[in-house]
Amino acid sequence: MMKDSNEIRIHVFNPEHDIALAANQKRFTAPHAGRQMRADLGFIPALWANDSDFVIVDDVEAALEAVRHIRKNAHKVEFITLSDLKKLELSDNVHVHIMPWGWDCTIKEQLLRADSRLEAFMPDDASIDIMRQLSNRRFASEHLLPILHDTNCKVVGESSYCETEADVLAVMLRYGTSVLKSPWSSSGRGVRYVPAKQPDEHVLGWVRNILRQQGGIMVEPLYPKVYDFGMEFYATAEGVIGYRGLSLFATRGGAYTGSICATESDKREMLSHYVDLKLLDRICGQIKKILANKFKDKYVGPFGIDMMSIAKDGEDGFWLHPCVELNLRRTMGHVALALTPTQFEARRLMNIYYADKYRVRIQTVNDNLLNTGLA
Repeated sequence: MMKDSNEIRIHVFNPEHDIALAANQKRFTAPHAGRQMRADLGFIPALWANDSDFVIVDDVEAALEAVRHIRKNAHKVEFITLSDLKKLELSDNVHVHIMPWGWDCTIKEQLLRADSRLEAFMPDDASIDIMRQLSNRRFASEHLLPILHDTNCKVVGESSYCETEADVLAVMLRYGTSVLKSPWSSSGRGVRYVPAKQPDEHVLGWVRNILRQQGGIMVEPLYPKVYDFGMEFYATAEGVIGYRGLSLFATRGGAYTGSICATESDKREMLSHYVDLKLLDRICGQIKKILANKFKDKYVGPFGIDMMSIAKDGEDGFWLHPCVELNLRRTMGHVALALTPTQFEARRLMNIYYADKYRVRIQTVNDNLLNTGLA
């Protein structure tokens, strides 16, 4: 396989990334659901990749068939398997950009086993460990959320990192109703909602297991959520944080199910019913400034911050939680941004659903459906 350009871009969708971060093992076998999602949706980088980029998949023929259903939204990529990597002709003047969904020691090991020549184009182990620590929920709860909370009005958000069962119980007693989160997890798998001051034995067993496996646990107040949304960013090698756009999405049981694909102005209009946009713009500026300093020389790539508007007893309007999660990887919000229509095109809904296998559905919708459905 040859490329005319002296630059090669290789994408790989590893949705088990967050679980791999928790395991922190080079040779890690993800749960069945993670492996199946990777196998079924491995073609999905075709939605944001450039024409002629390589996309690693488990089965090239299956990927070609899957992308056929979303062809008008996909780029003309070349699907390859891990075993095909050795066929790439890498001369001294060729630079390879490897872009997984997220970096962890497991995906690095998988790529190295496939082709050791790629090591020069991947982050070293120390850099991956730093990215893992930045991905720990503790980082955002200690270095981002407090600043956003303390410097703005009508903002909520509190999170305590606990290293012992006694600390967890004490914080839960103080909050009354709580959300418990493992430091690393994905799609709601590491989250437990506790509408009481004390956890039952099932939740307590889960707490003990997470403390043993990950060394700590996040305890947060359970807020009366009104609307989920997020903001998507990109950290550059120069240490600049660029804002990419809003993410309006839906979840079921904590797991992502779909996104609205619309212009930024349309999404802002929808969100204005739940959030003070001037406050949101101020928060965006603060995030860029704070994380530019924190991420410089440590992380380059896409990331997203999930937020929510909440109703507060005795208060008019809605309040903002500016940092429910920081996802230091590509997100489905970034995928939705790649499907942003022009102002002259119909809006779209992107759904990830399971029907004998994981599938992607991209629908064009009218204004009425957009404003009364997922929105």
